[in-house]
Amino acid sequence: MTKEKYNLILDVDSYKVTHFNQYPQNTKKLYAYIEARNLNSEELIFFGLQAFVKKYLLNPITQDDIDEAEKFLLSHIGVFNRDDWEYILNEHGGFLPIEIKSLDEGTVTNKKIPLLDITNTDEKVPWLVTYIETALLRSLWYPSSVATISREIKKIIFRYLDDTCTNFDDQLPFKLHDFGARGVSSYESSRIGGAAHLLNFLGSDTVEGAMFLKDYYDGTDISYSIPASEHSTITAWGKDNENKAHENIINQFLLEGKVIASVIDSYDTFETASKTISSELKEKIINSKGTLVVRPDSGKLPDTIIELLNTLSSEENFGYTLNSKGYKELPSYIRVIQGDGVDKNSIEDILISMKENNYSAANITFGMGGALLQKLDRDTYSFAMKVSAIHDGNTWKDVYKEPSNDKTKNSRRGRFAIVQNDELEVVDLEILNQTNLLKTRYKDGKLYNETDLKVIRNKVEIN
Repeated sequence: MTKEKYNLILDVDSYKVTHFNQYPQNTKKLYAYIEARNLNSEELIFFGLQAFVKKYLLNPITQDDIDEAEKFLLSHIGVFNRDDWEYILNEHGGFLPIEIKSLDEGTVTNKKIPLLDITNTDEKVPWLVTYIETALLRSLWYPSSVATISREIKKIIFRYLDDTCTNFDDQLPFKLHDFGARGVSSYESSRIGGAAHLLNFLGSDTVEGAMFLKDYYDGTDISYSIPASEHSTITAWGKDNENKAHENIINQFLLEGKVIASVIDSYDTFETASKTISSELKEKIINSKGTLVVRPDSGKLPDTIIELLNTLSSEENFGYTLNSKGYKELPSYIRVIQGDGVDKNSIEDILISMKENNYSAANITFGMGGALLQKLDRDTYSFAMKVSAIHDGNTWKDVYKEPSNDKTKNSRRGRFAIVQNDELEVVDLEILNQTNLLKTRYKDGKLYNETDLKVIRNKVEIN
């Protein structure tokens, strides 16, 4: 079996191969930036650049890469800039002579601002700036979008916890669990998206995401999960023995201080909840001194959750107590997780309904899959990379886009810096008199200003 080999020269949109001779002949440098143009009234998290630099830009191109690219591209599009690629190989050791500056990863912004800028450091190859747009933009929009969506949901959950219970700081990091690995388009997506979620939460079944943070962000204390059943481990016992399936997982894993989950909709959610969980196995659950989390995977939301909470909290089953804010809480040894049909809207709908029915948000956890890692695209926050300045050997000149029929696609002009005043602001680089928050991250084959998971998590913490 042939192992897949990465070739940076071929990580490109085809048409970009022809751009080296499309810029004005006196072009010495290009200056470009990446920005999310529409934040949808949300707070965007910037994340993903360091991993891209470490994985791709710190590995030089080789003669084999050039030969492979030439062979393919000449037949594919009829153009290949061999001279410049061999110049990069011979004069720069195969490392791209560009500089990328960016905001700190984990920066949170509620306004559209450039997240990074990029320019060439060798005047012979200005076209490199836009050549890597495809790879660079993809490395940023996806993890930044997932991290943003995850954090927005964290704010929703926080709000309802704060309204309906107290002392929930230890609960919050586990209230949204990543179930998305099987629902994404690739192994790489599960790594990158899974990592982005873990900036905000500690609960995840996407092992790949934790490994990504370990590999590229020096991650420790990355993520946690619990033993749990799936439908096959319940239905394998047969419908008449479903109680034994649940009893088995309790016997195997529900120990003092531990948490486990079991799916209860294989046949009849509410019969299983009332008869098996709340009656036949009730004493075993209580005596375990652990916590059983039941998972109803079917039914209309939020109605199913309310009916299940009513069932579990009834006087003949587990009952409830009123907390200090007057909301009903199940005993600590029984909880609910909803892992089907979960997205930002359904989570808030469930929490609203729970509050209206006098249930604390402490009773529930959410598992989110495709809506967390897959149901998004570059247009979710309108990520784009644009050239905004060009140098002819003497001066920098503004470059901009201004479509007459769509002002939302207007691009910035000139070169700029990001500064911190009352909020993050964009200023003209030529008149900068404050610290530029766009710091060098990559230059001529070297990584600069490395960060780690702990630092990023501190930055994205909600207030």
